[in-house]
Parts: sequence; C-alpha cells; structure tokens
Amino acid sequence: MFEVASRSHRQWAAAVTLGFAETTNLSISGRRFDVRGSGQDAAALAALLEAIGARRTTGGETPDYLFCFDAGAAPLSGRELAERASGRDRPLVIADATPDGSAVDGSVSLGRPLRAGVWATSVPDAVLVRLDATRHAPDESPAADRIAWARRFMPAAERVAGRLATEDAVRGLRIGVSMVLEPKTAVLALLLQAAGADVSVFSHPDETDDAVAAALAEAGLRVFARADAGPDEHLALATAFLARRPEILVDDGSHVIRLAHEAAPDVLETMIGAAEETTSGLRPLRAMAAEGRLRIPVVAVNDARSKTLFDNRYGTGQSCLFTILGLTGLDLDGRTVAVAGYGHVGEGLARHARAFGASVVIAEPDPVRALAAAFDGFRVAPLLDAVGSADLVVSATGVRDTIGLPVLRACAPSAVVAVAGGVPQEVAVDDALAAGAVRESLGRKRERLVFPDGHGVELLDDGGCINVTAGEGNPIEIMDLSFAVQLSAIEHLVATAGALAPGVHPLPAQADDAVAAAALAAAGVRIDARQPAPPAAELWPRFGGTA
Repeated sequence: MFEVASRSHRQWAAAVTLGFAETTNLSISGRRFDVRGSGQDAAALAALLEAIGARRTTGGETPDYLFCFDAGAAPLSGRELAERASGRDRPLVIADATPDGSAVDGSVSLGRPLRAGVWATSVPDAVLVRLDATRHAPDESPAADRIAWARRFMPAAERVAGRLATEDAVRGLRIGVSMVLEPKTAVLALLLQAAGADVSVFSHPDETDDAVAAALAEAGLRVFARADAGPDEHLALATAFLARRPEILVDDGSHVIRLAHEAAPDVLETMIGAAEETTSGLRPLRAMAAEGRLRIPVVAVNDARSKTLFDNRYGTGQSCLFTILGLTGLDLDGRTVAVAGYGHVGEGLARHARAFGASVVIAEPDPVRALAAAFDGFRVAPLLDAVGSADLVVSATGVRDTIGLPVLRACAPSAVVAVAGGVPQEVAVDDALAAGAVRESLGRKRERLVFPDGHGVELLDDGGCINVTAGEGNPIEIMDLSFAVQLSAIEHLVATAGALAPGVHPLPAQADDAVAAAALAAAGVRIDARQPAPPAAELWPRFGGTA
C-alpha cells in the first residue's frame, strides 16, 4: 500500500484506494463495495470511493470489494465469507488493510498467490488482497498468473468470443492484434485463438511486456514484439507482422493500418478490414478516407458507446491519475490540477482528481466542451493561464504540441507534467531541448526539465502514454468492455465481408448495446425492456385536430 506519513483520514483513504487499484488492476468506478470498520477512516474511504464512482451496498447486497481495516472488529469467518461469495459471476475481493493482516479468521486459509499481493483462499470465489506497506510492481508475478487474473474479470469479452467460437465465425482467419501487449491484451488474443483464429500479435517496444509476449508465444501465437527493440528492429518486426497478411487487423493508434498503406499496400488486397481503438488513431484514418486514400473498411471501435463512455472516461481517468500519483507521491488534497482537453479522457481525469480533493481547471478550445466543463463545476481558462498555478498539468488532447514551449515556460515552478494517452510530442520535449533545457533524473519515469534561466518542470516518462509505459494500463473490467467491442467489430467485419466500402464505419448500435447488456448481466443488474417507438399515426399534433 502507499505509505502515508503523518496522515489525515483523507490521506489514509487515498493510500488504501491507490494501493488496492495498483495491486489488483481493478476498476473503482461501477463496482459495489462495503467497509468493515468504523470511525472517520471508514467515512473518508467510503466518501472517496463514492466520489470516484463506486457504490456502497445496501439491503443485504453482496459487494464486489469488501474493505477491512479495523483491527478491533471481528475477523471474517469462513462461513460468513462463503455466504458472501456464493452465487457470484466474479470473485469477492477482500481488501485487508488491517494493521496485523487479520481480516479473516483461522477458519480461512490462504492458497497460492494469484498475482503479487493477491491470494486465493480456502473459500471458493473469494480472494484476499493484502494492503500493507509493500507496493507490488506488476512484473513481480509470472505472466501466466497475471493473464489468468485478468481473465477472471472479463465476462463480456468471454461471451462475445464464445459466440464467435460457436458460430465458427473466425475459424482459420488470420487476425493481427496490434495493441499494448500486457495481460488484458493477451486475454483478447487467446480468446481469438480459442475461437479458431490464426492470431499474430505486434506491439511498440515501450508498450511491450516481454513476459506476456513469451507466454503468448508459448501458447502458439506468433509474436512480433520486444521491449528492447530499437527503431530498425521495431520496423522490421512490424514489417514481418504485416507479412503474415492479416485478414483482419485490430489496431490501437492506427499505426499499423497506416504502415500497411504506405509500405505494404499488397497486404490490403486480401484484408477484410480493420478495427481501430482510439480517438487519436481514428483522426488520421478519417483524413485518409476524406482524401480517398483509405483502401479498407475500418470499424470505429472508439466511437462505440460501450467503449468510449467507459474506457476513456473511467478507465483512462483512473489509470492515468493513479499512475501519476503512484510515481510522484503527490497528495492532491488542496492542490490545483490543470487538464488540457475536455473530451472523455479529460473529463475522466478531472472527475478523478476532484475526488481526491484537487481544485481542477480545464483548458478546452471547443466552446461546447468548455461549456460542458463549466456545467460540470470546473473552472475553465486558457491553457497559459491555467498552468500558472497548477501543481499537476495533464494533457488529454491527443494533439501534438498541446503542452508547447510557451506552456512549459508558463508552468508553475516544479509543476508535474504528464500525458494521458496521446501522441508523440504532445509535450514539446524536443522544442524544450532545442531551447537549451537539460534533463535531470529524479527516479523511475521521472525527470526534471530545466531551462537556462533556472525554471523547470517535472516531466513524467518523457511525455509518453503514462498509464501504459509507467503503469499497467486501464483497469481489467474497463478493458473487458473495450475488447468485447473489438470482438464485436471483428464479428461485424466478417459478417459484412465484401459489402463494406473503404472508409470509417460505426459499430452497429445493436452490437454496441449487446456488449453493455452482457456487462450488466455479469454484474447481476436488471433493466427494463425498451419500449418500441409509437407509430407515426399515434403522434398527436400539439394543438389537436389533424397534422
């Protein structure tokens, strides 16, 4: 857990929340929780979790997470734990933040580690997370364990993949997956393999977990990724990946889609289509389509509501901010955070920062989005004005030079600067170095950029995609939704092969809705059936009589 010196109740709650998320890679938003403890610590923890987007259980509901921290409270017995964990589609997670690790009594024994800091218990479908002073890096655990852990929390993707397998929709198809190579992506690739596809995987060196790559290779997948690959080897790996002639390409950032158009156009002749995951990836593809240069149909996965409303807002919002706080130890309570951009990513960052007690100011050039930020209760200002008093500056635009040289010079002394997702040079590091700035190492993924006049900022991970290159990516349940959408996009491309014209296409609304319905079903949430739209003849004129 994150250590807290001379802590307040709110600081303790922040440490527990950050420690839990870092240890498990699970989402806070959208989950049900309960607190086994009392007093101001309990109130602070419940308030923080609810501000982020979790819901405290009522009326005998079973939580997804049970936080235990009161050493004076009776520990959970095996019988009580079994009652709470029965009849669930996902494990009951016990977060043990007691000083002496006494959340469960002697009738509950711990089994093998499921990943660093997480143990199986003798009670089926109940796992225990030990939140002590130890922080666990993701790669402390064997890749196979991390992949298995992720798969336990990905029911929506499992459901769509199961349908692909039952219908033989992808059997024998060559599918290329070009995404951040970590455990959740491994689950996606393995689900496609289990459905009968011939799967190849590619990833950027900065986004490659070599242990996960080795686990996939051992499982029989073709892997074209190395974390230590230099530029020439990286290009060679990408070229070899395309030489496999994928019939469907699943991309993140549209890097490989564009490379195929530029360097391997013959591959496009046998390609059914592609699915693109990100806003920054769709932007150049739409430009190519407008210019008549896009030669294949591409499903805009990022635009699906089941992806963008959750992955960008809740997933990236949590993972980027939590990674920043984990690297820096910054206490946001009473601090100022400037967020550049108020799309779904910027909105998520702002909401999470406010939950931790920060005062948030938004810089957004789109007048409608800026107005939305104001209606959401955030201060809105030009970026040069916003950064002057900010302790933390985060770009969430996906646009090069958002944090340009003038903005870097306008930042408060020693402000922390980071990027949430994004593109190369979203922070103008090259321009800063050309202007005489020098780098001073501050530790893992942290450095100080100091200008000749002595002014400096703390830059995280060279302005890279902070939640991926310095963290474990978005929470598992969030990527479950995103990958269920990706699988649905693959299903749509196969079903419409030869019928979709080159261009960027939406995922059909019915498929989008089905992903959300699968996630609701897995969470045990029931909703009303949609009412059919009334016939036109029943739409009465406002003033009576005939239309």
